[in-house]
Amino acid sequence: MALKLRLARHGAKKRPYYRIVVADSRSPRDGRFIDRVGSYNPMLPKGSDDRVKLETDKIKEWLSKGARPTDRVARFLSEAGMWEWTAGNNPNKGKPGEKALQRIEDKKERAEARKAAEAEAKEAAKEAAKAAEEAAKAAEAAEAEAPAAEEAPAEEAPAAEEAPATEDAPAAEEAPAEEAKSEEE
Repeated sequence: MALKLRLARHGAKKRPYYRIVVADSRSPRDGRFIDRVGSYNPMLPKGSDDRVKLETDKIKEWLSKGARPTDRVARFLSEAGMWEWTAGNNPNKGKPGEKALQRIEDKKERAEARKAAEAEAKEAAKEAAKAAEEAAKAAEAAEAEAPAAEEAPAEEAPAAEEAPATEDAPAAEEAPAEEAKSEEE
């Protein structure tokens, strides 16, 4: 039978009050205990004398019989000078659980996918910019060639416009107008 000096919770909901008890380590937290050796009221301010009350004679007796304090009770006893408390070492306490690890991995995968998509988008934008530059260069080259090609026919075109208008030409313009009027009727 392993004896423990530990806290047993009492009090109302959201208003805790703890008793410091000596109990078998296998018994429930608030269950059967052997002896009551103090109390702890976390609702009181830290400087209050009534926050932690210890019955030092009983505690010394139980410690001599082999009872071991829990981490929290060991802190109280070290403040009273009855026990040397060193910080507990629980390396697994700070580690995330399985679901948290899975969420972390999923988050990393989503971040990598997003970065890959952004890189693809940048590459596509670069390619589109190159294609636009090439199209602009091609358009400039076409414009440079087009004026040279347009200059030769342009010289011939004014000669055709300067040709004397014959009597048939105005008649040709009037004929479609007359046809449109007859179609309306």
